[in-house]
Amino acid sequence: MGSAPLLNPFPRPIGIFQQFFARQPETLVLKEKIKSLSGNSFDVRLFNGQPILKVNGESLSLSGRTNVTDVNGNFLFCIRKKHFTIHTIYYAENANGEEIFEVRSKFKLIGSKFIATFTSASGQQEELVMKGDFTDTNAEITEEASGQTVATIYRDRWNAREFLADQQTYNVTVAPNVDMAIIAAMCICMDIKKDEDAAAAA
Repeated sequence: MGSAPLLNPFPRPIGIFQQFFARQPETLVLKEKIKSLSGNSFDVRLFNGQPILKVNGESLSLSGRTNVTDVNGNFLFCIRKKHFTIHTIYYAENANGEEIFEVRSKFKLIGSKFIATFTSASGQQEELVMKGDFTDTNAEITEEASGQTVATIYRDRWNAREFLADQQTYNVTVAPNVDMAIIAAMCICMDIKKDEDAAAAA
């Protein structure tokens, strides 16, 4: 992979889950489980190997739920897809069934674009924009108002063993003061969309 990019701290906390705000530059490793058995399921660890999130896709569920919990199994949110919309839209529900953030896919002639909107724990309305070449899966997430980069995503597409098993490993570097759970969710939405596009093209 090479060295992780150095990201400056965001000047204020941005996110929903304060226990997952990065206190220093962190690199998350999202490693996908075998797709045919688990839907879109990942183990999410820090670069040092410490687990922080569990992501379990319900491959046989009509609702297409992807559940995200902490390492102790405490439910944080589930990711679902809105139907009958012009653009592809994913959203997250908390344990009370309330929508807490939305990720909207926008078409681009080159590459792809996702826009995440949510209300931070501080009460401020937020918009994060993810752009990149998702064929190679190299992307950057910026805070829309300032243009500051808050996360970068990299995937080694030449990993032959993962390619043959149809598994993905994403390395996601997150800036200090940014919610790692929200960034991981954006990456998961990107992976779901990539799989849906591949299935539609098959």
